Amino acid sequence: MKFLHTSDWHLGRAFHRVNLLGAQAAFVDHLVETVRAHEVDAVLVAGDVYDRAVPPLPAVELYDRALHRLAGLGVPTVMISGNHDSARRLGVGAGLIGRAGIHLRTDPAGCADPVVLADVHGDVALYGLPYLEPALVKDEFAARKVSHEAVLGAAMDRIRADLATRPPGTRSVVLAHAFVTGGQASDSERDISVGGVEAVPASVFDGVDYAALGHLHGCQTINERVRYSGSPLAYSFSEADHRKTMWLIELGAQGEIAAAERIDTPVPRALARLRGRIDDLLDDPAYAVHEDAWVEATLTDPVRPEDPMARLAARFPHTLTLAFDPEGRQEETGASYAQRLRGRTDQQIAEDFVAHVRGGGHPDEAERAVLQGAFDDVRADDSRRETHR
Repeated sequence: MKFLHTSDWHLGRAFHRVNLLGAQAAFVDHLVETVRAHEVDAVLVAGDVYDRAVPPLPAVELYDRALHRLAGLGVPTVMISGNHDSARRLGVGAGLIGRAGIHLRTDPAGCADPVVLADVHGDVALYGLPYLEPALVKDEFAARKVSHEAVLGAAMDRIRADLATRPPGTRSVVLAHAFVTGGQASDSERDISVGGVEAVPASVFDGVDYAALGHLHGCQTINERVRYSGSPLAYSFSEADHRKTMWLIELGAQGEIAAAERIDTPVPRALARLRGRIDDLLDDPAYAVHEDAWVEATLTDPVRPEDPMARLAARFPHTLTLAFDPEGRQEETGASYAQRLRGRTDQQIAEDFVAHVRGGGHPDEAERAVLQGAFDDVRADDSRRETHR
């Protein structure tokens, strides 16, 4: 059975000040054509369909067109909600839409209710596991603690229990939206950490034949059976070196991964991260290849140049961001504030702040627990507010 695995469409998102709706529509065209050309048996969309809980109307209209076109192909689609989506909004009309072959899985309580497809080798059970906010689903899954690993593990226990009741030889696929250990993050994903612990081990998916993951924007293989498709478009300059693709996965008769192929997605414009003195960027022929790219420029001139954005735009008309990092500054004053924060969780930043205002001495275990509880409460309250909007 052949699956097309994609995720993190983020419909409605802009790239800095550039509207990406046209590029997202081109991706949908490409998706539909790929399904047709490769005779795909099912499409898997592993969350973050929208970029925010209340998406703009043009994004909703594009989503609606995508569903109609996928339904028109007669190819089943299984779609879960991600941490950017409003699960309740995305799931409206799920029962009715399911009759058209578009299976929305947005309710955690229904994670063990699979979409069952069949081929000449038997059944394949597709389980949709939407993004799980630990504080909100802990009781539903009777998880031992409030953590991503605990709630995801408990949800997977339900899936494995359901799978055990099915005919011998039933193959299985799980869609999930999570940060799995070994995955490489980029700057454009929203932090889903709780208490500074955000990653879950790949072993949580043991017992299923394929885990189609969403959340991380780079296409990557955690192991043969656990993969991220990545986002179809770049959403930050940290993704400048990404090859944007979808996974075309063929599941064999015994549940083995018979084939795994990356299908490239359309690139609306190349990304370039340029660094140097402004005169070098403007005069060096080596930079000519980037003249039509979206550009992030970091100027290293010892003295800030006059009117730098206008001068850069004369050669690089699609320059979107401009930063200054004068030569020698780092040696004199240390890393920039942004550099010092990069890769640190909210919990770690808060603990450093406590140490700073004290003049030394990091929080003890009790104080760390208070900070962790505060972050967890705020995240849970945000989710509850969104649920009841």
